[in-house]
Amino acid sequence: MELKLLQSTDITGGTFSLTLAGMFATAVLLFLGTGWVSKKWKLPVALAGVVALLATAYYWQAREVWLAAGQMPVIYRYIDWLITVPIQVLTLYFYIGAVARPPVGLFWRLLVVSVVMILARYMGEVDFMHPTLGFLIGIVGWLYILGEVYFGKLGEINAKSATETVQTGFFWLRLVVTVGWAIYPLCYFIASFAGGVDEGTLSIVYNLADFVNQILFGLIILFAAMKESASTR
Repeated sequence: MELKLLQSTDITGGTFSLTLAGMFATAVLLFLGTGWVSKKWKLPVALAGVVALLATAYYWQAREVWLAAGQMPVIYRYIDWLITVPIQVLTLYFYIGAVARPPVGLFWRLLVVSVVMILARYMGEVDFMHPTLGFLIGIVGWLYILGEVYFGKLGEINAKSATETVQTGFFWLRLVVTVGWAIYPLCYFIASFAGGVDEGTLSIVYNLADFVNQILFGLIILFAAMKESASTR
């Protein structure tokens, strides 16, 4: 039993190391990529690089915490999400902004909603508010973001003004935000209402999900920006 527990801890620690390496490599690639794209694409690529860099810092610390204690306090993940998720949402704003400028008010709405979404989930998960209320507020925030990228101004600009390359990139970015980000409310629901899950399994799921939600997210932006920049030279 003890050997099985040790193996499980080692596997979880391995996913922290794997994601740490992936985040660092992605951050380096994205910051280098700002020199490979035209001026209007530099900001979304740089913001995606900032997300990867912040996640690198988180995974460095989180790996040490896991290896030392064999557990991952909830606060660590939420500190990471509270910073990186709003930046990713705003990266979508500036991605479309490279085609046509969205309303400034939308910038602030997306920022506020993304922050409230993460705070509500955290407060619900640690019982600062009722878990059901935290879950519902988080879901509403996520649905608002999805509404903006599918049916709101961002989706409208993408459909009417974007080139095929930008539209393809935005399609995959929306897919990440729709399918990849679904892991967060799903794990919240399981942890709060469906009997919970052990910390090792939860950490493995979150760590591997970040390959899609942060690493792939940034690479999609870089690919679209490089292809679009090449077509305009």
